[in-house]
Amino acid sequence: MDTEDTKRKVLMAVIDLFNEYGLKFTMNSLARKLGMSKKTLYVLFESKEDLLNQMVDYCFASVKESEAAALAEPGLDTPGRIRALLAAFPEQLQGVSLENLYVLRETYPKIYTRVEQYLENGWEPTIRLLEQGVAEGCVRPFSIPIFKMMYELALEQFFRRDILKKNAMTYREGLQEVTDLLVDGILAHPEEKRGKES
Repeated sequence: MDTEDTKRKVLMAVIDLFNEYGLKFTMNSLARKLGMSKKTLYVLFESKEDLLNQMVDYCFASVKESEAAALAEPGLDTPGRIRALLAAFPEQLQGVSLENLYVLRETYPKIYTRVEQYLENGWEPTIRLLEQGVAEGCVRPFSIPIFKMMYELALEQFFRRDILKKNAMTYREGLQEVTDLLVDGILAHPEEKRGKES
């Protein structure tokens, strides 16, 4: 197994332990879970902080892959593509505990800042798609910065509060609900489409 495959295996194990124990998981427990020595872990990762940093990078890289797949999905119209892009979430991250991600803010503020940056950046494909929808007339003219802010704030609340847990919803279900509410709010009504066409 090459180094990248081993790292990926370690990061998936970290996600499992992080979901279960938050920041209380240890390098010893990780080594036991993987059946490898702690020394090997420190060859791959400099420290627990480095490990968590790379876990965050891995999670958001996986999200970007899901977004790219949504953009390439055949047979979708522009509203369908917008919906698929905003709700894209990788299967391998289904169990990620968002409350634990928020805990990073206190102990590892630099890593949490990285999480916030990932949420705020990389919007270019979505913005292009939204603008395309407006140009086509299937999306009514609206403020993209306000739309972006509402989406980001909703996801941030998933991190900060246990609203998903209280409503027995997964992150994917919550993300889909937010996406549907926002996209349904910007779609052009039939009379608006007819007005644009005439």
